[in-house]
Amino acid sequence: MDVDRPARVAEGLRSFFADDLVEGSVLDLFHRVATTVPAYRRFLAAHGVDPAGVVTVDDFRRLPLTDKDNYHRRHPLPDLCRDGRLDGCDLVAVSSGSSGRPTVWPRSLVDELAVARRFEQVFRDGFRAHERSTLAVVCFPLGTWVGGLFTTACVRHLAAKGYPVTTVAPGNNKAEVLRVLPELAGHFDQVVLLGYPPFVKDVVDSAGFDWAPLHVKLVLAGEVFSEEWRTLVAGRLGIADPVRDTASLYGTADAGVLGNETPLSVSVRRFLAGRPDLARELFGGSRLPTLVQYDPASRYFEVSEGTLLFSGDNGIPLIRYHIADEGGVLSSVDMQEFLRRNGCDIPFYNDMPFVFVFGRSMFTVSYFGANVYPENVSVGLEQPGVSDLVTGKFVLETVSDADEDTVLRVTVELAPGRTADPGEVAESIRAHLVRLNSEFAHYVPAGRQRPEVVLRPAGDPEHFPVGVKHRYTRPRAAAPSTVADRAPG
Repeated sequence: MDVDRPARVAEGLRSFFADDLVEGSVLDLFHRVATTVPAYRRFLAAHGVDPAGVVTVDDFRRLPLTDKDNYHRRHPLPDLCRDGRLDGCDLVAVSSGSSGRPTVWPRSLVDELAVARRFEQVFRDGFRAHERSTLAVVCFPLGTWVGGLFTTACVRHLAAKGYPVTTVAPGNNKAEVLRVLPELAGHFDQVVLLGYPPFVKDVVDSAGFDWAPLHVKLVLAGEVFSEEWRTLVAGRLGIADPVRDTASLYGTADAGVLGNETPLSVSVRRFLAGRPDLARELFGGSRLPTLVQYDPASRYFEVSEGTLLFSGDNGIPLIRYHIADEGGVLSSVDMQEFLRRNGCDIPFYNDMPFVFVFGRSMFTVSYFGANVYPENVSVGLEQPGVSDLVTGKFVLETVSDADEDTVLRVTVELAPGRTADPGEVAESIRAHLVRLNSEFAHYVPAGRQRPEVVLRPAGDPEHFPVGVKHRYTRPRAAAPSTVADRAPG
């Protein structure tokens, strides 16, 4: 029996209900973790680091990076937790890592409260949910994955705090979402749909009723989407103010929500979407990333060689954790100066820093919130009847069609002198994605699981140039209106 846990939970809830500011520096977090987490003590010792010598932020920034391979997977799960106690956590989430191997992330109710503050910022500042009765419809998958249960818990914490928010959790079951909405929505001032962008759009497009009277708001996560997508879906829902009525979360199974869109960050992103030259100058790439704000007292971000690191307290506390997402960090002052210099006068009502996220384009693509890994696709190309027709090289990407629907496309290199049926190749890939990748099987609706396969000849200069190191993924792009060798269906 953990006789101290009730006091910790009570203090966490008291602080959350009282709107106490989160205090403490990343140095405080480091020393707390170095003292209480057995795995991190061993990690520091193995790297010759004396925690007592870490006294400045510059010292902190010289600490070795942690990641799944060099830290999480090298220590027993209890040793990664505070005081070496897995039973100090009351729930676990399971994610697939960059190789598709399951990774377990324990957490406690107190850990959820830090993330609930991010939901509160969205629900209060954007949706005015403290003044309006709200039906929150959780459309993230329910199960061992982090999205559905974590989101449900955090929204219920808002209700416990006094927000007039009632939650229903049909998960990513479209028929169930559309069944409960007509039954419940009329009893509330507004409805918030929380889910992965392509699934939410699929729900919106499949409904046989007028959305406008429901006063819908959106909370999205898992994927970068365009401002054209936001405008299109907002229009179909009758959302007049997509800046305030939609918000994306930057979340991960490793630590919950790391940052969230605010009306300020959405306004900035929409301005930059119309000025791709400025977006390229600011973000250093031709893609428009997700742009969110974060609380540095809760999640401390750094950048290493164009990828993000964060530190934060969780069921498994993480220090300088390399999450492998491409992106960067901008202070509020730097963002204001850049915008003013370029003729943008968006008023800044908070001074929270910004983090921009491109995602892990070199390693995986996200489709309906599921990580799709090249390793999983390879298995589908290695099956009898397929393997002798293709080289095994392919390019995996998500694209948007003319209606802003998301499509999973696999461009496959044919073996020299061979031809193949793209439909058969697509079915082989689909079958093994469903078999190997539980996120894909549960997140992606059955009717959208079959990829679009495009066949290209050996040595195709655009996709498979000879003598060049091959990349199996590409950044998200728009789909052309017609595609040669498109898989039927």
